[in-house]
Amino acid sequence: MMLRAVSRTVLGGALLGLLWSLPVVADEPLLKPFVLAPSAAGPVDQVVTTVKSALQAQGFEEVGGYSPYAGATVIVVTSPELKSAAAKSDLGGFGAAQRVAVTVLNGKVQVSYANPLYVANAYRMGEDLKNVASRLEAALGRGQEFGAKGLTAKQLRKYHYTFGMEYFDEPSLLAEHASFQDAIKAVEANLAAGKHGVSKVYRVDVPGKQEAVFGVAMKAPGDGEKQMDDRYIMSEIDFADVRSTAHLPYEVLVSGNKVYALYARFRIATSFPDLAMMGSHSFMNIMGSPEAIRKALVKVAGGKD
Repeated sequence: MMLRAVSRTVLGGALLGLLWSLPVVADEPLLKPFVLAPSAAGPVDQVVTTVKSALQAQGFEEVGGYSPYAGATVIVVTSPELKSAAAKSDLGGFGAAQRVAVTVLNGKVQVSYANPLYVANAYRMGEDLKNVASRLEAALGRGQEFGAKGLTAKQLRKYHYTFGMEYFDEPSLLAEHASFQDAIKAVEANLAAGKHGVSKVYRVDVPGKQEAVFGVAMKAPGDGEKQMDDRYIMSEIDFADVRSTAHLPYEVLVSGNKVYALYARFRIATSFPDLAMMGSHSFMNIMGSPEAIRKALVKVAGGKD
């Protein structure tokens, strides 16, 4: 998202244009970040209840949820398949939970979810999550994929937004503790205290590994720190007619005695890969967000900036 130096902006834009102009192999499908379920009718509370019941009926376990701002509800679930897949790759815990969103826009209710096939490749997971995608489709239905022009699985496994920006395997190391148990204890305590406006949405433990992923809600403790705020960030970049609410929440991963987060120039860009570098509703409007998020999560992890 934000270039490390202003001089890279023009170069990065040129390179990005070149990448998009390259031909795509015809038989390789394009994946998009989100899936829109068929139209939902009824009061939003009723839709949320129906969605939760449908997910449970397909074997998903609700692990948390929250309303990051008015008109938006995020439901987070996991399953034995998701946790098993997360155990099979480095930092796979980032993909151990599935995000489902119910959004009210102009009086209409949208139900959407993060595309498991997209996530599996963007997070370099050991399985393609096709069974998870099938269960979500059975629970919620499957309308259009949305959120980008589309990327192939190969492109996603090597994805970064543009020149000089982070890949999946370049996360932020937030803190290092004496043991896995100490790391978990620090994160749990700081989330419970709402350290720096960050609170817990969910926790999923990865089986067979010393690894756990936390979903976190971020609310700026003051106006001067709005760049780390869920509502502010989404107000700047989530403006299309079909909303990408299932981008949230952000994740913190405890792996062994270390605490990580995907750097925002990767994490946000994977959900909004077509967003312009500059102009209205662009990454330039949240230029301070990657560092603001990182610094807030360092405090949650018990690290030193």
